[in-house]
Amino acid sequence: MNHPPPFVAASYDSANALDDIPGLHWALHEFLHSRMLESEEYCHRIDPNNERLYFATGYGMIQCVKGLMSFEDKDLLAAINHTKRGNSIAAAHRKPAPSLAGRLAGYIVPGLNTSGPEWIAQMTPVERHAELLYAESLYEKSLIGIVYSGDWLAFIKEVLNMRTTMSIYRQLGRYIEAADAAYAAGHANFVPPSSTAESSSMTSFPSASSTLGTSTPGSSSAPCNVKPPHSLNATLEDPSIDPHFRSGVYLGVGILNLMLSLMPGRLLTIVELFGYRGDRKEGLRMLNRAGGWDASGERSVVSQESEGLRRSICDMTLLIFHLVLSVYTFEGVDVDLARRIVDWNLERYPNGVFFLFGAGRLALVRSQPQRALEYYAQATQAQSQYRNMHHISWWESAIANLALWNVEASKEWWSRLGAEAAWSKATYAYGEAACLATLGDHVGAAKLMEKVSGLRQRIAGKSIPIEKFAARKARKYLAQKNHLLLPTLELAYVFYAVAHAPRQVVLERMIPDVRQALRELGLQETSSGINGVSPNGYADKGKGGDEKSKKARAKAEPEGYWDDVCLARFLEGVCWRFVAYPDPDAEPEADEKFSVSVEDARQRAERALKEVFENGPKIELDHYIVYHAHFEYGRLLARSGNKEGASSQFAMLLSGEPLEVNAAWRKGKYSLENALHIRTHAAVQALAQDRLL
Repeated sequence: MNHPPPFVAASYDSANALDDIPGLHWALHEFLHSRMLESEEYCHRIDPNNERLYFATGYGMIQCVKGLMSFEDKDLLAAINHTKRGNSIAAAHRKPAPSLAGRLAGYIVPGLNTSGPEWIAQMTPVERHAELLYAESLYEKSLIGIVYSGDWLAFIKEVLNMRTTMSIYRQLGRYIEAADAAYAAGHANFVPPSSTAESSSMTSFPSASSTLGTSTPGSSSAPCNVKPPHSLNATLEDPSIDPHFRSGVYLGVGILNLMLSLMPGRLLTIVELFGYRGDRKEGLRMLNRAGGWDASGERSVVSQESEGLRRSICDMTLLIFHLVLSVYTFEGVDVDLARRIVDWNLERYPNGVFFLFGAGRLALVRSQPQRALEYYAQATQAQSQYRNMHHISWWESAIANLALWNVEASKEWWSRLGAEAAWSKATYAYGEAACLATLGDHVGAAKLMEKVSGLRQRIAGKSIPIEKFAARKARKYLAQKNHLLLPTLELAYVFYAVAHAPRQVVLERMIPDVRQALRELGLQETSSGINGVSPNGYADKGKGGDEKSKKARAKAEPEGYWDDVCLARFLEGVCWRFVAYPDPDAEPEADEKFSVSVEDARQRAERALKEVFENGPKIELDHYIVYHAHFEYGRLLARSGNKEGASSQFAMLLSGEPLEVNAAWRKGKYSLENALHIRTHAAVQALAQDRLL
C-alpha cells in the first residue's frame, strides 16, 4: 500500500532540521518500492533550493546510486555535484571548530579535544546528525570521484577524503560506545525486553528530534514514541541516541570495517600505517545491529516503526557481502542470514528491485540458476523508470545462463549489455564474441574481438582486470586465425558460473564439451583410475591416450597448442571437482542421482589438474591457468580431507614464486592475479577455521 507522505514544514529552520527525517524516510521507502521518480520528485518539491540538511544529502545519495548504476559521464558528474552540495550543507550545520587556543587546550582538557567522543557529546542533536551526514556525503563523493577520476592525482585526493570519513565514523562510533557503556552502568539491574513486535507494513516515520534529550553519554531520558533497537548481545543502549543516528553510524562503521578487511595485504599494510584496521566481525556486527539480525532468529528484532533511517541500506550492504563479495572471501559469510534478510525485505517491498536482485543472487549462489533467472525477470518488470538498473539483471542473467550452459541465451544478454550499458563494454563485447565463437559464428565473433581492446576503460588511471583478461583473449583469438579453445566455458569459470551450475548441467552439458575439445587436441578424458570407464560408457585410455599420436599431433599444431591442452585439462578438472564436491552453499535437488561416485569424480579432477602442472612449462601465453589450477587443486584437497596438502598449494600461490617453471615466457603479472591472491588468502583463513572450500 502506498502511504501518503508525512507533513514537512514549508519553511526551513536549521534548528529543526531533524523534523525532515520522516519525510526523507518516506522518500527512501518509495525508492525501495521501485518508485524512483516519485521519490526524486518529492525530494525536489520539498527542497527546491537544496538547503535542507537531510533532503540535500538524501537527494545526493539517490544521484550517487543513479551514477553507479549507469556509469555514464553525465550521471557521474551530476552525482558528484549533488553530493558536493549535500556535503557543503552538512558542513554548514556542523559544530564550529574551536579556535587555535581551544585546539591546543584540547591536548590537556578532554572535553576540548575535537578527536574524542567528548567533542561529539557536546554537540546539539542537529550538529551530531550534521557530523554524520558530512562523513556520509563525503564518502559518497569520494566513491563517485574514484570511479570517475582518470588520473592518480584525482584518485589520491579522493583517498584523502576517505581518510577524513574514516576518522569521523570512528569518532562517532566511539561516542555511541561510551554513551551505551555509561547508560548500561547506570542500569545494571535492568533486564532488556524481548524482540520488538513485528509490523506488517510501514505506517509511520518517526522524527529524530522527538526522541532526543540532551543526548550526552549516560543520559537516561527515554524517547516518547520510538522504541530503541536492542543490540545483538542484549547490551543496553542509551535511549537518548535516536535510531536514525545509530543506523547511520552502524552503516558507516560497518562498511569501512568490511572495506578494510577485504583489502589486499600490501595495500592494507599501507593503510595500517595511518592507524586504520579493518575488523570484519565488528563490521558485520554493526550492520546486523541496524536490523537486529543475529545468527539464530528467523525474524528481525527491529520493527519497521522503530528502525533507523538507514536500516534498509545496512540490509542491502549485508546482501552484497554475503552474496556477491563472498566469491572472494569465506570468513563471516552467512548465506542463511542473507536468505532471512531477503525474505523479510521482499515481504516489505514485493516489487523492490534491489531485493529482487538479492533474491536472484541468492538463488544463483545456491546453484539454482533457473530460479535466479525468474527473479531477474521480475526485477526488470518491477520498474522502468531507471532503465540502467535493468543492466544488473541482464549481467546476472548472462552469467545464470552460463551456469545452465545455455550459450545462445547468454549471448543475447551480452549483446543487450553491449548495446546499452556502459559499465564495461570490453567485457560485454568479449562475452558476446566468446558465445558466438562457441556457437560457430566466427565471422561475427571476429568483428567483436577486434573492438575489445579499444573499448577498455580505466578507473583512477588503472586498467580493470577483467577487461585486461578479455583484451588478451581477444588478441589471441585474432592471432590464432579466429580460434580459441572453449572460450565460453573459460568465461563461465572466471564468472563463477561453473561453481554455481547444477551438477546435472556440469555432468551432462559442460563435460561433454570439454571431452570434445580434448579429442580435437588428440587427447582423451582422464580416467578415474577406479574402473577406466567414463560416465557415458566408453573406456578411457589412461592419462592422455596414445603418447605417439599426442606428440605427432603437437608437432602439427601451431603455437598455442600446449596452452589449449592446459586449458582443456584445467576446465576438465574444475568440472569434475564440482561434480565431486558442489559449492558449500549449493542446495542440490533432493532426487539428484548420478552414475558417478564422489571418489570417481575426485580422482578425475585430480588427474586432470596434475596434467596442467605437468604441461605448465610449455605454456606460452595463458600462464594464469597454472596458478588457478593450484588454487583449485588446493580446494579439492581441502574438501577431500587433506588439509596439509591444501595448505601446501595455497602457500605456493602466496610465495610469489613462478609456478609454471618456464617463467621467462611470462611478462609482468598473469591474468587476474590480484583476485586470485585475495581468494587464496581467504581460503587459508577458511582452512584454519575448518570451513568448507
